[in-house]
Amino acid sequence: MPTKEQCPEIRSEIRKFCSKYGDEYWRKLDKENKYPEQFVDELTAAGWLGALIPEQYGGSGLSMKEASVILEEINRSGGNSAACHAQMYIMGSLLRHGSGEQKRKYLPKIAKGEIRLQAFGVTEPDAGSDTTRIRTFAKKDGDFYIVNGGKIFTSRVQHSDMLLLLARTTPYDQCEKKTLGMSIFLVDLRAAGDTVEVRPIDAMINHETNQLFFRDLKVPKENLIGEEGRGFYYILDGMNAERILVASESIGDGRWFVDRAVRYGKERVIFGRPIAQNQGIQFPIAQSYAQIEAADLMRFRAAEMFDAGEACGPEANMAKLLASQAAWAAANAAIDTHGGYGFAAEYDVERKFREARLFSVAPISNNMVLNYVAEHVLGMPRSY
Repeated sequence: MPTKEQCPEIRSEIRKFCSKYGDEYWRKLDKENKYPEQFVDELTAAGWLGALIPEQYGGSGLSMKEASVILEEINRSGGNSAACHAQMYIMGSLLRHGSGEQKRKYLPKIAKGEIRLQAFGVTEPDAGSDTTRIRTFAKKDGDFYIVNGGKIFTSRVQHSDMLLLLARTTPYDQCEKKTLGMSIFLVDLRAAGDTVEVRPIDAMINHETNQLFFRDLKVPKENLIGEEGRGFYYILDGMNAERILVASESIGDGRWFVDRAVRYGKERVIFGRPIAQNQGIQFPIAQSYAQIEAADLMRFRAAEMFDAGEACGPEANMAKLLASQAAWAAANAAIDTHGGYGFAAEYDVERKFREARLFSVAPISNNMVLNYVAEHVLGMPRSY
């Protein structure tokens, strides 16, 4: 690509790392619906998943900007960093709001890969995007909280040792504000036994997502993060990081699609000339490339604001919006360029096509991002 790349040293290292995990590796996992255990283990051992953990706790102490490039390059290589991206942003709640004892106990082990914190239990079937309406309840009982309820679309829980759980600790109708009365907990899944039931959801992508049921789950009171009742604000605090990192993955996907479309368009000769010579092929690829570059600027703007400690809600959300739209445009251009071969598994376009579509609706729907921008940036009346 002609534009100057930021963080070239990190890009070079991740490209070298990912070269060991080519198309066949990810294609086989997708076909068998398996988790990339070896990839995640080696990525952790190399220190890349501990990128945002401070050095004092055994992490790499990198910036958000640098961390976002790691995930971008994994996806650009043809991989799927959604299998492990949550470890980067989930631990932010622990880092920013956990006690000194909690940080010392968990962060070094997460950085070393001795503990996986990959699962985030927030969404519920009857609440959806209205997080304040969650029903999972944690009742204080002596030295424990007893949790009952359920979550849905909780990803990677089968490959995680710990779960960051958002639950109500005060009933909705007893709260002065609807955003109060929720708390976050670190749940040790290894000790939960049959008090946590996991039901896998068969999905269109290899994403390992699940529905969870909690039946009298006992969580030690020392596993409460921060102040009881303020969990919603702690979750919001980490969402900017999530948006920026997901945006970077979409940018990586978009660049993968453009790279593959350009290469195939040059190689595929029909009617005596490369199909890339046709404007019908060129224009959609060029259009999506321009969209990716624009989204990239917003991603880095949001990341730099985040690293400077500045409020970056609008920028983080717009980065996610623009990047997911750009990746989807590039995905469609790649499918059109490859024609029938775009649907053949051996070309990998159909796999990446399915994976790229996810980020238009997760971790937040693009329509909800537009709601946010309309209300909180442009000052228009709340629409929901």
